[in-house]
Amino acid sequence: MVIGLTGGIGCGKSTATAAFAARGYRTADADRIVREEVLTDPGVLALAAERWGGRVLAHDGALVRPAVAEIVFGSEMERLWWESVIHPRVRAIWRGRVEAAPRGDWVVEVPLLFEAGLEKGFDFIVCVGASRAVQVARVTARGMSQAQAGLRIASQYPLEKKLKLSHAVLWNDGAHSFLDAQVEMVAQQLHPARRGPAR
Repeated sequence: MVIGLTGGIGCGKSTATAAFAARGYRTADADRIVREEVLTDPGVLALAAERWGGRVLAHDGALVRPAVAEIVFGSEMERLWWESVIHPRVRAIWRGRVEAAPRGDWVVEVPLLFEAGLEKGFDFIVCVGASRAVQVARVTARGMSQAQAGLRIASQYPLEKKLKLSHAVLWNDGAHSFLDAQVEMVAQQLHPARRGPAR
C-alpha cells in the first residue's frame, strides 16, 4: 500500500510521517528530496540561472533558496514554471524508491499532492490539518515573517479543500500524543494486525 500524506504548511506533516515510520512504514519525503537531490542537480541550477540570472546562485554555485522563494511566491507565473521543473523530478525519485520495494507499505509525504494532480497515484490519502493561527505560529517560529507565511499558505490549495479530498484527516492543533493516537487509528484501519510503534 502506498499512502500519500499531505496537508498545509505548518500543520505537522513530518511529525505525522515519523509516527507512521515508527509503526513500520517505509517513508519518502518530497521536500527532503527537493532540498537534497533536486535543488543540487546541475541541470536544475542551470535552468534557474537561465531564467532568473546569477542572483539565484551563490558563489559556490549552490541555489540561493531565499531568492528563489521571493520570486516564486511573488508571481504565480514563476511559481508554476518552477513547479514544472521541480515536480516531475521529485516524482521520478520517490516513485523509483517505491518501485524498488513494492512489497513494503509506504507513506510518501507530498505537500502539494493535490496541487500537482497526484491523487490517483496513491492507494489512500491522509491530510494533516491545523487551524490557521497554529499554522502561522509554527511557520513564523521557523523564521518567516507573517507576510511570508501568508504567501506560502495562499500558494497552496485551501486546507479545507485538501481535507475534503482526502480519505482520512489528522488534526494537529494539540499535543504530539494526540496526533500519534490519530495515526494509530488510521494504521489500525488500514492494517488491523499492526499495533503501536515498531519495537
